[in-house]
Amino acid sequence: MDNLKISTAQFENKSGDKAYNLSVIEKLSAEAATQGSQVIAFHECSITGYTFARNLSKEQLLDIAELLPEGKSIQRLQQIANQYNITILAGLFEKDENDHIFKAYVCVDKTGLKARYRKLHPFINPHLTPGNEYCVFNIHGWKCGILICYDNNIIENVRATRLLGADIIFMPHVTMCTPSTRPGAGFVDPKLWQNRESDPTSLRLEFNGMKGRDWLMKWLPARAYDNGIYLVFSNPIGMDDDQLKNGCSMIIDPFGDIIAECRSFNDSFETVTISPEKLDQAGGNRYIQARRPELYREIIGREHHSEQKVVWMKDNP
Repeated sequence: MDNLKISTAQFENKSGDKAYNLSVIEKLSAEAATQGSQVIAFHECSITGYTFARNLSKEQLLDIAELLPEGKSIQRLQQIANQYNITILAGLFEKDENDHIFKAYVCVDKTGLKARYRKLHPFINPHLTPGNEYCVFNIHGWKCGILICYDNNIIENVRATRLLGADIIFMPHVTMCTPSTRPGAGFVDPKLWQNRESDPTSLRLEFNGMKGRDWLMKWLPARAYDNGIYLVFSNPIGMDDDQLKNGCSMIIDPFGDIIAECRSFNDSFETVTISPEKLDQAGGNRYIQARRPELYREIIGREHHSEQKVVWMKDNP
């Protein structure tokens, strides 16, 4: 494999406004390509918007969802990829011919749709159907995988994708700054976003604290380190419907080190060149070689019986 120049992006999407969101995707993709980037990754549902979907009926979801690969958004992404000679990863709602609706994330280049992944653990709306397979594909000689947001919190998904050969895992999210049972979690007041130019310090303190980045640092670098992979995390910045998100889109290397991160309040991206040597040098590679699956094959695959049910976001107070 050759070195790969890759970008992770963040922007403030508009709910249900595909034309606007695609225009921002085009703008950032063009800028990244000008700087020599070969790949750019955007956040979960970056084409459609995300949080507003918690209140949509099935008919409304079907209206915004698209058939793949023939949907208009894929065609537009292909045009952008072709014009700027860059591979683009972005998210949207997908439907099939039987009106099943999925949370999808796609990889598109100038030839069209290269990969499509359906979120395994969707919870934004009860009308969504969970995906049922992993996704590993090729970008410029690199084996790549995709896991969307909550999929990454079930650690078996990350290990499984790595064992299927992924050297890079794209992890598009819409996360942080929401209530949780963990200490320090909660919403960030939208007024801080409105006043970000006059008082950036108060907003940054909230974004960096346990509501945001500090929580991310508890687990995200570990996914890269334990599995010896490059990790491309993308997350929106600004208002997503009525919830404020804090960006922090970043790329983490197989040592668990952050090698690129978006730290502004703007629509932006950061770029880094990754090299295959780190894949062999990282401890995660040794850990995988040292596994003894005969000890835990049946344990890891064991059925569990939990009384906990999925709580759809529209049901949350």
